[in-house]
Amino acid sequence: MVLQGCSGLWMLLAIPLQGITPSPSPLCLLQMHSPIPGLGRVMVFLAAALASASLAVPENREEEGVQYGQVGTDVTLSCAGAHAGSPVQWRRAGAAALPEGSAIWQGALVLPHASLATAGTYSCHGEDGGLLHAVSLQLGYLPGVPFVSCRASDYENFSCSWTSSVETFLPTRYITTYRKKSLTGEEKRRNKNGHMGPCLQDPSRPGTCTVHGSEFWSSYRLNITEVNPLGSSFRLLDITMQAIIKPDPPEGLVVEPIPRAPRRLHVSWKYPSSWPKEPHFQLRFRLQYRPVIHRSWSVVETVNLSEVITDAFAGLEHVVQVSAKDFLDAGNWSEWSAEARATPVRDPATVASEETTTDTSLESLAEEPSQAPNPEPINHSDPLEKTAVLVSLGIFAFFVLAAVLVITILIWLRVRKHGKDKTKPHNFLVAATHLKALPKAQIL
Repeated sequence: MVLQGCSGLWMLLAIPLQGITPSPSPLCLLQMHSPIPGLGRVMVFLAAALASASLAVPENREEEGVQYGQVGTDVTLSCAGAHAGSPVQWRRAGAAALPEGSAIWQGALVLPHASLATAGTYSCHGEDGGLLHAVSLQLGYLPGVPFVSCRASDYENFSCSWTSSVETFLPTRYITTYRKKSLTGEEKRRNKNGHMGPCLQDPSRPGTCTVHGSEFWSSYRLNITEVNPLGSSFRLLDITMQAIIKPDPPEGLVVEPIPRAPRRLHVSWKYPSSWPKEPHFQLRFRLQYRPVIHRSWSVVETVNLSEVITDAFAGLEHVVQVSAKDFLDAGNWSEWSAEARATPVRDPATVASEETTTDTSLESLAEEPSQAPNPEPINHSDPLEKTAVLVSLGIFAFFVLAAVLVITILIWLRVRKHGKDKTKPHNFLVAATHLKALPKAQIL
């Protein structure tokens, strides 16, 4: 437990300091090699106390001539140059009087329930009016829990950005660290506390930090701590590389018309420069396009670095964009690339037809209209269309005649059968009457 505490202490000292790589401290080495039992342990606890003090000083230390206070609390300003019991006067720069409700107690100025308007420069003076001490009072709020989001533009690094949840009106700094959660057996044997280090902040990009050399299949815990002169607040964020991977947009998008292909456009692009070209981590792409005059997009997905649009509108300018995503569908689609535009070539037949129509229209407009009525109507119908209509009418008439003939035959057969049925009883009665009239001996 002591050795574990020693390594943990060194990580505590190293992590808040950006850019410092943890290594064994001399005190830890003294503990491990000290010939006197217990001396190393005493030195470690002494170092821990000193480290705690050194870490606490920057947060509570106030700049010389500056005092910080929390809005809504009572703030007391001390007169450093005054002698005990001697009367002093307090003044506020740029104001004829002190804030309402303020009071002087034992040479100190007490400002009850201070507000943001109470901030300013205050000075205390002796009986002769000489300046004894001046202080700049800055008021604000405690830090809130920051909002944090992380993104990996490739599988080797990830970056996080944050914004404050509370406007504190005070100078603020951030301590950014991370710890790897999923460890291999070798890593666990080497460091039981896990792999820890700083998330490096870039002064040119405030509000962001980057972890270099991350592993795609690992998970991490990020700690973003917001610190101001009144206190600190932090957020812990668990992330996995697969979930936050989001490539940069593809680059070098080019759209070109294809000669003698009125409805086709050839589109090509390149991998984003931030994505390492490794065979194990490929990208797939999503292409969207539309005519400029339309609002709805057509979308095509591909794994290639080029695509041919086959349903473009001839003669209309089209706008095209492309985005990328991990080939195995991890993470999110990138933002859309910058737009590229092109116009498919026009169909030669269509162009010739339009030119002919235009020439005919111009000629008809140039001619004067005739005053005499045209005795013969103009027939605009097509001969082929006439033939089709006649054939259709002939087929229809054939079926109608066939139906009428079938119905007639059925009616005739029914009437004939009905006539035979009426004739049979009459013949039977005639035969019976004839038999009755014959002599009995003839009948026998």
